[in-house]
Amino acid sequence: MVNIAIATPEIFLLCTICLILLIDLFLKEDCRMVTYLLSQVALLATALLVYSRLGGEKITGLNDMYVRDDLGSVLKISILLLAAGVFVYARKYLKDKNLWKSEFFLLALFAVLGMMVMASANSLLVIYLGLELLALSMYTLVAFNRDDGRSSEAAMKYFVLGAIASGLLLYGFSILYGLSGRLDIAGVAAYVSGQQVMTNLPLLFALVFVVAGIAFKFGAVPFHMWVPDVYQGAPTAVTMFLGSVPKVAALAMLLRVLAESVGLANPAWAQMLLVFGLLSVFLGNLIAIAQFNLKRMFAYSTIAHMGFILLGALSGSTEGYSAALFYTITYAMTAAGGFAILVLLGKEGFEAETLDDIKGLNERNPWYAFIMMLLLFSMAGIPPTVGFYAKLSIIQAVMQAGYLWPAVFMVVMSVIGAFYYLRAIKMMYFDKPDNSDPINAELDFNVLISVNGVLMVVLGIFPSALMGICSAAMVASHL
Repeated sequence: MVNIAIATPEIFLLCTICLILLIDLFLKEDCRMVTYLLSQVALLATALLVYSRLGGEKITGLNDMYVRDDLGSVLKISILLLAAGVFVYARKYLKDKNLWKSEFFLLALFAVLGMMVMASANSLLVIYLGLELLALSMYTLVAFNRDDGRSSEAAMKYFVLGAIASGLLLYGFSILYGLSGRLDIAGVAAYVSGQQVMTNLPLLFALVFVVAGIAFKFGAVPFHMWVPDVYQGAPTAVTMFLGSVPKVAALAMLLRVLAESVGLANPAWAQMLLVFGLLSVFLGNLIAIAQFNLKRMFAYSTIAHMGFILLGALSGSTEGYSAALFYTITYAMTAAGGFAILVLLGKEGFEAETLDDIKGLNERNPWYAFIMMLLLFSMAGIPPTVGFYAKLSIIQAVMQAGYLWPAVFMVVMSVIGAFYYLRAIKMMYFDKPDNSDPINAELDFNVLISVNGVLMVVLGIFPSALMGICSAAMVASHL
């Protein structure tokens, strides 16, 4: 059954991107604001279109290659709203750095389209197509500032390592196809469920290649080499996008490829994810302590957070999947807000990216310092912020799955990891600023960053609304 209507939001977004491309051809350099506004309208209209289909039954279409369910809808709405927020934050940076070009928004829209395809993919081939659309757009965005050698170097590293990871993933998919004769996730699941993975050598090889490819997209240890260099080398606006929105797509790939097809409770998958998750939590937090470049510090903290998400999914239960989804969405919001503060501190000819740049932020602007403190508290998992509840729900799911010592290890590493966040807060409130220039931003930026900061506390005190949505999505999708 074709049922092309199942992909209406993706088709709408693609047509809108093509329309924006055509309109942009006739715009002058000083009219790029039109492209920005059209991009925002495209994202919000697509989000409304997805929302209008929320709550329906699980339906497959396009010859069973595509699925519409509540999990896909929640993932897509999160991706679209996060991207719209990042666009608001990025505007100041792009103008300050003379990068106010329509290509940024169009490439980001193509990346969003790739992520939406991944969120609703019901076939290994469709997942790979969505992943490559996302990856190719991100490679170009990382090299967006062509006059910066660091940006070009970061893009080359990202491209080479990303191509290797894509090759590993595709090779794993090809072995699965050769063994099962099917590309749809249900067909692969039917084959794997009747096999003893540990004694089936070809299937074990496929497992290793697929998990390695997914771990790279998460930036999990030992496939984390690209994360610090790309975060530091890319323009801050691109790092903000890369560090937040694609994390939701990575979780979508994990749930579609592993949870739906083979079941993450399988001991073969569980052992690999357990090792990757624990190594990520350990090395991410430990190496972040030694960083004095804020972008690299955020990069290593991202690696640690991705470890938490992998360990949450490892449980193979509805509670674990819900906790992983909740953690991913709230972390993406937190990361976007953290990089937005760096954008605020930067100006024309100067890029804020070291710990020294946030010294005395409270003296320069108490409100922005307070918001940054809430964001850092959330990353550290300190109550009453949402990061505390997110980590708690992951640790509870891990314990319920019978992994007691990994849960204890996660708690210990969270306490150790709190050091570098508290160090940054101490510098904001107790050190004298090196630069006393006022910090200014436009109204929409101020409103959004304020909402972002306040949500860290509101969702921490009342997490049940968002967690309820995540749990309902998992139940409706039979996960």
